[in-house]
Amino acid sequence: MTPNQRKKLLVAHSSRAGAPQHEVDTNRALARWLAQVLGLEFGGSYDRQKHAGRELYLLPTQTLVGPEQALALNIRGPQDLWGGYVEHDFICTKAISHGLLGPEAKAPEGWSALFCERVRDVVLDGLSVFALDDARPAATRLLYSGPIRLKPVHACAGRGQEVIHSLDEFDALLARPDAAQLFNQGVVLEQDLHDVVTHSVGHSCIGERVFSYCGEQYLTEDGQGEKVYGGSNLLVVPGDYADLLKLDLPDDVRLAIEQAQVFDAAADEAYPGFYASRRNYDIAQGLDSDGQRRSGVLEQSWRMGGASSAEVAALQSFVNQPGLKAIRVSSVETYVEQALPADAIEVYRGPAQNSDFLLKYVTVNSYDG
Repeated sequence: MTPNQRKKLLVAHSSRAGAPQHEVDTNRALARWLAQVLGLEFGGSYDRQKHAGRELYLLPTQTLVGPEQALALNIRGPQDLWGGYVEHDFICTKAISHGLLGPEAKAPEGWSALFCERVRDVVLDGLSVFALDDARPAATRLLYSGPIRLKPVHACAGRGQEVIHSLDEFDALLARPDAAQLFNQGVVLEQDLHDVVTHSVGHSCIGERVFSYCGEQYLTEDGQGEKVYGGSNLLVVPGDYADLLKLDLPDDVRLAIEQAQVFDAAADEAYPGFYASRRNYDIAQGLDSDGQRRSGVLEQSWRMGGASSAEVAALQSFVNQPGLKAIRVSSVETYVEQALPADAIEVYRGPAQNSDFLLKYVTVNSYDG
């Protein structure tokens, strides 16, 4: 950290209205941990009056949207937060991964056709829909080649997704009372894969520290039996993607990293107001309805995410052992009440939004065993 950054107060900021308590508590726990790693004072949760006039380093739960929000928090660039900033809300959602049905389709203000063109070869087949009138024609086009997955653009952790196998199924969905609201808020329709492995690829800059990673994420069942995010196993290196690619990696992992790099560069080019110090990308690899292997970026995360605790653990390892070449870290989320595994670092234990119990923890292992 530079001398000016050392004067900063590191604060948590739960920026989502009505956020569940486990999200707020996790945000505070990670901010406190990150402050310890960086040698900064932890300032608790952001308070407009308490922190007025202070130089802050922010850990927000969501990507910041619009100049007014950034200005209110005194955030001027990626050096002031571990997360990201976009000018329009849709830019930090799944929506940017795919193009529109056509030039007449409804699009949000600030939409970039250039981005869709740049990422065409590194995403799965799909369309983004922002109006009920565009929904059925979009589904008709995509269902021609197999089942599609419907994903509300603001949903996270895999919640709210549905697989549609036929136009009749889609028509039944359109007949629901909330269909207009669903599509007007934004929906991604994307080819559905089976036998899927979801890769996580990311890059972070925290002060003068830079690290990059690849890995896999997996699902678990919450208290309601719904399949949701269950954790990530990451391989992390100090440095950028070039340093990560120097490791002995399987071809499928190298492909995921290269696709994430294309997506990342396209965001910088197509949305010049955007910046982020944490950049995470999910890449799905699996088989399509014809049995052909496909790989594509699903979405981006320019904010605190499920793997953030593992990233902080990796950063701590690099700070404590300056010559470390790489480290393996895992974040785990389980809805089954249990004792903390040996050598694990607890991040959160308590109730969850959809369950009576949630445990989040991190484990750290050497790169070479």
